[in-house]
Amino acid sequence: MKRTDAAPPGPRRLALFGVIVLVLGVVMSASLATADAGTGPLGVTVVAAAGVRSDRVGALFHEGKPGEHYCTASVVHSPRHDLVLTAAHCLGDDGELFFAPGYRDGQAPHGLWRVARRYLPEGWADGQDEDSDFAFAVLEPDESGRGVEDVVGGERFAAGVATGATAVTVTGYPDDRDAPVTCTDKPRAHSRTQQRIECPGFSAGTSGSPWVNGNGQVVGVLGGHEQGGATDDVSYSVVLGAEAGRLYRTAVEGS
Repeated sequence: MKRTDAAPPGPRRLALFGVIVLVLGVVMSASLATADAGTGPLGVTVVAAAGVRSDRVGALFHEGKPGEHYCTASVVHSPRHDLVLTAAHCLGDDGELFFAPGYRDGQAPHGLWRVARRYLPEGWADGQDEDSDFAFAVLEPDESGRGVEDVVGGERFAAGVATGATAVTVTGYPDDRDAPVTCTDKPRAHSRTQQRIECPGFSAGTSGSPWVNGNGQVVGVLGGHEQGGATDDVSYSVVLGAEAGRLYRTAVEGS
């Protein structure tokens, strides 16, 4: 359902998100769960407030279609301040791609950044292995020579973190909305190589959303099994391990 070629969202998805927003106040007053990524209810999806952390997440656009975002990506720290993380299945198109950090209401407050180079793991490039559904992209600098991280900051990429060690906050862009949604939940193992969370409202377009723990580390990226999930309510990520660590180093050294 998070696939880039997913069908347009129907009335059920839109109604579901409306219910999520309406019940938030009830959930907040009824019970607060303490999450390692912050204090608040687990498994509740809301519109992400504009701010430093959400500005590091952005929407991906195809060339010539500035109003049609199709996936999510996020800025991760790198020496040259030019690196974003997303799902590998989001970078399969050979056409030009652009990243808009903090995209909201049809506006790109921090500019549009052109993807210069893409780094996909061998497991995905050789056979679209769902256990390799993560990728990095190097962005061109802006006209003043700044990297995207100089403008919005970046989270630290962390491979080798045990599944469920902490709760994570996931932020992404459903392709039928012009603002990001966010949810905190504690990952659970789906298999040895895949992890899952239960957060409603993560529909098509949220592939590539970062899973950020309370230490500001990206420990997952929405994708993997079923290219992120067959329903809006359950989302997956590859368990980021040695292959992800190697790809990060390759992207940094080649950027």
